Amino acid sequence: MKLTIDRGAFIKALSHVQNVVERRNTIPILSNVLLEADGTALRLTATDLDIEASDSTIAHVEKPGSVTAPAQTLFDVVRKLPDGADIELMLDTESGRLSIKSGRSRFALPTLPSADFQTMSRDDVNHTFQIEAAEFRRLIDKTRFAISTEETRFYLNGIYLHGAEGDNGRVLRSVATDGHRLALAETKAPKGAEALPGIIVPRKAVAEIRRLLDDAPEAVEVSASDSKIVVRAGDAVLVSKLIDGSFPDYTRVIPKANESIMLVDNAAFRSAVDRVATVSAERSRSVKLTVDDGKVVLQVTNAETGHGVEEVEAEFSAAPIEIGFNAKYLLDVAQQIEGEQARFEFGDANSQARVIDPSDPSAQYVLMPLRV
Repeated sequence: MKLTIDRGAFIKALSHVQNVVERRNTIPILSNVLLEADGTALRLTATDLDIEASDSTIAHVEKPGSVTAPAQTLFDVVRKLPDGADIELMLDTESGRLSIKSGRSRFALPTLPSADFQTMSRDDVNHTFQIEAAEFRRLIDKTRFAISTEETRFYLNGIYLHGAEGDNGRVLRSVATDGHRLALAETKAPKGAEALPGIIVPRKAVAEIRRLLDDAPEAVEVSASDSKIVVRAGDAVLVSKLIDGSFPDYTRVIPKANESIMLVDNAAFRSAVDRVATVSAERSRSVKLTVDDGKVVLQVTNAETGHGVEEVEAEFSAAPIEIGFNAKYLLDVAQQIEGEQARFEFGDANSQARVIDPSDPSAQYVLMPLRV
């Protein structure tokens, strides 16, 4: 194998695949990226056996061939070469090393045979649709912060993506929850996604798909089966296994009849929460909200670290209510609000609250209260 490739094109393709590789691997081949040179292109593939990422880029191929090389080392070497450089890659069959030349730089990396590299099948998908990259990014960004990190509840360790019935017809909906908070976002269902059954996309795959969407063309293709999801963005392809489990009936925890409505300036509220949380207990980070006519008072009392109070103007005309929330969860939700105001819908002090961005009603959030 021998080829010449532009450094910028090479680093872009490498960045799409190398994050899939786990830093510590007991199987040596899984630390490597597969390089396949043929015609006028170099294709790169990396996998951890649960996720596979691949991308291709234009190259001047003098001698076709394939080999695997350490993904992280290769990425670091290429990243540190100067912008605009041409890179020559050549497999030295005698030493079994991959030679990298650029200007006065010379490197030789160990390799493993490409025949030992395992790739994932993409043939058994039965639901395929195209979606605007910006809309897919939004579905992910509005919900992924609520993904659970508790491994014992593995079925919550991802985003639940499915077709559902919305207020104005079929929608493609993403949901994430960790049992303490819930995030939901939806968009009009693209053709082919109307009947998408519920699939749970793992946390790591969500992060890789989101990274892929940063450089994606206007639309991407998504295919899914009962066991895997395939996302194609230009020449880049990501294949991931799905979480084999049942996502809970999230609709049961979304309050439908909370009638105590608070409208508050989101930026002012977010800053106030951030300030009073400075003296909250690190473990619970609880903040008490006292909501009354024209204002919301945020209060934290901690025997060890002190006491903090903030008052923010708010529109509220119901009976006064006192309710506690985790400060981090309040901040996470506030960061998702893009409009000037946030709408809080309360029931009572022991019931979950619903939060909506009045400028984007297609996203909503649910927060479980804390005792304060």
